[in-house]
Amino acid sequence: MTIRIELTPTLSHCIETIAKREYWKSVDEYLKKRKEDKKLEEKIELLRAFLETADFGNLRGQSEKHIVNGERVKFTLSIKNGKPLYEMNVEKISHGKNE
Repeated sequence: MTIRIELTPTLSHCIETIAKREYWKSVDEYLKKRKEDKKLEEKIELLRAFLETADFGNLRGQSEKHIVNGERVKFTLSIKNGKPLYEMNVEKISHGKNE
């Protein structure tokens, strides 16, 4: 099973904060289920690995310059060959009728 997680930081919540919130939300959900859930376990493990290995200062610097310019930034987390991977994607947000 391949798991992918999308995280979208904002001006008020950086990528680290968003990742921590998603991690704890998933842990809470898992504990409430009181039964095994492989997909949720993989999600928690991927988020944990990301939180432990990512250079958040660098990621914040890369993403905030786009967010300040009104662009949407999404980080996609996945696992390849047992290693966590992340990719940052930036998309322009259209605000006008003629854009």
